[in-house]
Parts: sequence; C-alpha cells; structure tokens
Amino acid sequence: QVQLVESGGGLVQAGGSLRLSCATSGRTFSSFVMDWFRQAPGKEREFVAAISQSGGMRYYANSVRGRFTISRDNAKNTVYLQMNNLKPEDTAIYYCAADMSSLILTTPSAMNYWGKGTLVTVSS
Repeated sequence: QVQLVESGGGLVQAGGSLRLSCATSGRTFSSFVMDWFRQAPGKEREFVAAISQSGGMRYYANSVRGRFTISRDNAKNTVYLQMNNLKPEDTAIYYCAADMSSLILTTPSAMNYWGKGTLVTVSS
C-alpha cells in the first residue's frame, strides 16, 4: 500500500505562485512515475503534469506548460509542483498520483494510487 499526502495549497492572487508537495510512504517511491491532476468544480479530473522515475522526463498539459514545473526528490520521497503566473482558471483541487506502469500516462484511470488533494484558489 502507498500513501500520498498533498500540501501547499491555498488562496493566491492571479499572477502569484504556489508550490505543492506530495509526500509518499509505503513502497519504493523511485519506482513510480508521479503525476499531478486537478479537478475544478463541476468538471472532470484532468491531467496537469507527470515525471519519470528518475526525473529525466517531464510532460505537461498544454494549459500549464511554461508556467508549472514538476520535480521530484527521491531521497525525500516527495514530488513537487511549482506553479507560477497562476490564473483564475487554475482554481481546482490538485491531486498527486502514483503510476506503477513505468510509462508516462495521462489518464486518471491509469493511476494506481491517489492522494486526497489540496485546494488551490486563484482570485482575479
């Protein structure tokens, strides 16, 4: 079993920045591809970013590319999402997810483990 706990959400003005963290425990963190997803009220959960096991490959949704950066620290069993130039449309609950497939996948159904999420609210 793997436990994922997100933190770092909050209220920020448009143009501001936040850094989300996702701490994991229970199994070898470095064996997982790690993803971030988000879900806005009334909308489906959508892919945000993914990072390979070593951190050498990163993939982003078009809506966040150039503004968000995903990173990981395998020594700390933690994945991060640095979010800059935030926009009101970034408002959502952000979830981290672990993928055991060794592939960078972007669909929620492909993830094996989920955190409970952290709320990000961007005011205009």
